[in-house]
Amino acid sequence: MKPEKRHVLLLWMLFCSGLTEAIEPISTSIAVGMAAALTGFLATYQNIFDYFHECCRPEWISFNATGLKVDLERKLFGQHIASRIILKAVNGFMSNSNPKKPLVLSLHGWTGTGKNFVSKLIAENIFREGMNSSFVHVFTSELHFPHKGEIETYKSQLQQWVKGNVTNCAHSMFIFDEMDKMHPGLIDSIKPYLDYYDKLDGVSYRKAMFIFLSNAGGDGIIKTALEFWKLGHNREEIGLKDLEDSLSVSVFNDKNSGLWHTSLIDKHLVDYFVPFLPLEHKHIIQCVLAEMKEKRLQPNLDIAHQVATDLVYFPKLDRVYAVKGCKTIASKLDYYL
Repeated sequence: MKPEKRHVLLLWMLFCSGLTEAIEPISTSIAVGMAAALTGFLATYQNIFDYFHECCRPEWISFNATGLKVDLERKLFGQHIASRIILKAVNGFMSNSNPKKPLVLSLHGWTGTGKNFVSKLIAENIFREGMNSSFVHVFTSELHFPHKGEIETYKSQLQQWVKGNVTNCAHSMFIFDEMDKMHPGLIDSIKPYLDYYDKLDGVSYRKAMFIFLSNAGGDGIIKTALEFWKLGHNREEIGLKDLEDSLSVSVFNDKNSGLWHTSLIDKHLVDYFVPFLPLEHKHIIQCVLAEMKEKRLQPNLDIAHQVATDLVYFPKLDRVYAVKGCKTIASKLDYYL
């Protein structure tokens, strides 16, 4: 802790604990000095707790555009389309002091391709506490909405959760994982909050961010990637135009998806459908090396090759794409080490 923070914290603890009485009668001038210092501090910071405890203020919420760009370049592998969209979308939204609506991103692709990881990078470059921030809210279908028969209750609860948290902090982030397992129709309950309204019941949702994560549409993404591969094209030649329209249509018509026939798509409230491509052997190696660095281990290319090679790939004979992507790298690496 910085010296000035430590001094203020000690001062606050002393003042609040009543120790000023315990040290009497050393000098009333000490107490007066302490009170003056505390008053001066409070004049600079409206609330001392805002200084030490997370609150909805710029000290705790501040977008680092350069940080997000560097993280996407150095930590996300094999996702040239997703990286470009995410950076432009988040940068444009966070730099706009008066957005017309909340930012709504829908991330799609097979497991292990980086959807959750990207959500984490976004949070870390907006909130000082990252994913541990009290303003980042993660919902998973199987945990928060397990029973189909209680969907009406879930709708009401979800509306209250979103409204309450945005009322508390306009820059709240909501991450909905496992959208492909969510009960169809449930997500429509928050449709008004994602629309072009200045305020609803006195609450503005325009500075909030909603991120949907789903495996839905992954088969179509893989089909397109395989077609490019069979034609001898590099994966970097795949563009958003090759995937976006078919992705939104397939997700909208997927009866097993929480976005099935949703008004969010029908009313064009999803700002970006972000495709995540299947990962190749070289990307898995990068994931292994990154995991070694995360564990503070010396990068070992031989071990990285071994871990990557032992994963399951498809098509079976050609072994082009890893079935689970980088999903199980951490546990696999522990085995090889």
